[in-house]
Amino acid sequence: MTGSANVLRGVAAAGAAAVLLAGCGSPSERASENGGGDDGLVTLRVGATPLPHAEILEFVNDELAAEAGLAVEVVEYTDYNQPNAALAEGELDANYYQTVPFLEEYLEGNPGADLSYVADVHLEAFGLYSEDVEDLDDLPEGADIAVPNDSSNMDRALRLLEAQDVITLAEGTEGQASESDIEDNPLDVTVTPVEAAQLPRSLQDVDAAVVNGNYALEADLPETANALAWEETEDNPYANGLVVRSEDVESEDLVRLNDLLHSPEVTDFMEERWQGIVIPVGEVRE
Repeated sequence: MTGSANVLRGVAAAGAAAVLLAGCGSPSERASENGGGDDGLVTLRVGATPLPHAEILEFVNDELAAEAGLAVEVVEYTDYNQPNAALAEGELDANYYQTVPFLEEYLEGNPGADLSYVADVHLEAFGLYSEDVEDLDDLPEGADIAVPNDSSNMDRALRLLEAQDVITLAEGTEGQASESDIEDNPLDVTVTPVEAAQLPRSLQDVDAAVVNGNYALEADLPETANALAWEETEDNPYANGLVVRSEDVESEDLVRLNDLLHSPEVTDFMEERWQGIVIPVGEVRE
């Protein structure tokens, strides 16, 4: 993990530990200034991609939030950039859909966005899917393989292909590899970058695609396509977690939301609902 990732996690850990502290301009303070909700609950607007993030947040809202004094308003997005822009601009109180490497990439390109990663919540293992190829050993020479076109997810997809001996990447490219860094390509495969949300649709035009877990779930790929390979999950740095504005890291309400996302109830929900495709990570908080 990069140094900036450690900083992000370090700042977040301090915020998660400060359960009784409220940051300046926190959601609870804004709610108090506006008179609060009629039901006495603090409403948190949280941006998320539909699956599994929005569904997890909806479970939290339906089953757990009210007892914690919260109401979670889920705002769904279908791409990976709008939720960070909306959070930075104050349209959201938090978002839940991304990894630390993706947030780092976003912040590098948007230095005015002061956002912090709170904690890992779950991991969605990338899968290599195909409509026509039934087994990885049957991948044809010259196969066209689609991968996500944003840099952090492209690197992740290429690492999966490397782990399956489809390609070999040049040394020193960890965390930033692109198709130009393929050093050995015994099958002479073509790697085609595609917008992540479009990867499931691309399967009809390519031999295989490395698809982000949430988009694979939305398209029912685990049930309708052939899974040729899965990403390793042990010591995987690509967990998804809650992100907030840095000024709100110690917000009591957002810390409570983070605690709910790590509750035994949410852990059980993820394990039962997605059975190994969405994997709870992080400390479970009773």
